[in-house]
Amino acid sequence: RVGEDAAVLDMGDRYLVATTDPITFATEEMGRYAVHVNANDLAVRGALPLWFLATLLLPEGQTTETSVEGIFAEMAEACGEIGVSLVGGHTEITAGLERAVVVGAMLGEVAKDRLVTTSGARPGDWLLLTKGIPLEGAALIARERGDEAERRGVPRAVVARAREFLRAPGISVLPEARLACGAVRVHAMHDPTEGGLATACWELAQAGEVGLRIERERIPVLAEGEQLCRAFGLDPLGTIASGALLLAVDAAAAEAVVAACRGGGVACAVIGEVRPAGEGVTLVSGGRAAPMPGFPQDEISRLFTEA
Repeated sequence: RVGEDAAVLDMGDRYLVATTDPITFATEEMGRYAVHVNANDLAVRGALPLWFLATLLLPEGQTTETSVEGIFAEMAEACGEIGVSLVGGHTEITAGLERAVVVGAMLGEVAKDRLVTTSGARPGDWLLLTKGIPLEGAALIARERGDEAERRGVPRAVVARAREFLRAPGISVLPEARLACGAVRVHAMHDPTEGGLATACWELAQAGEVGLRIERERIPVLAEGEQLCRAFGLDPLGTIASGALLLAVDAAAAEAVVAACRGGGVACAVIGEVRPAGEGVTLVSGGRAAPMPGFPQDEISRLFTEA
């Protein structure tokens, strides 16, 4: 099904939830990225991540034993932080690569009555977003293009703060997914990765066969992300946004989710509502409604392609 973040296998008394995701942009802390982006795919299903495997493809002539050990140490540390076991994987030197690629796979479990889908949004639901956008995009630009960002006028302090977004506020959505699911019955959750929040909205709408109405002024855009995207001519709406969580809940339950997240130290805001399918996916800005922009290619991918 389009937009669903992880596969669900019926194990009789429970569901086994499985996902796989590569890390292709980042060159720093790849192991940490790999663990958290895969765990996020399970979190939005309401599942508890339990087991992680990784395939590490390494370029010829650039790989050292120390660099490999460093990546696996990052993975082990990140797994330990969220209670996941690193149970296996594969490592090889691969011809034709310019830099290392990590492909992760995560398995977890969820009770049958607690499964959440991307397709579960219903007309009348309110849409919520945690933390802000583009969290991962800002961190990637700061880490991979920080010097160039400074030359383009972004203050060094802004770049330094964005570099730390990987850890604070963090790209894991496990905390807020657990808080939300513990507070109310969540109808849908989605992880805005490639293509950013805009693509996540289109995917959630397509999966659930619903429309969405998003208020542009209500979307929490991180100031650092705004500045870094502007410096490179990127639209934050279409920039990879791992670390933010998009949720659909009953309108009467929205404030309980906001309160639960904020009580757990996670920012959360209502950004719009679910509408009938015929209304499409609209973005309201300055009182004027227009179709939500589409991004066939993630904005940050365009940056790296042009670099």
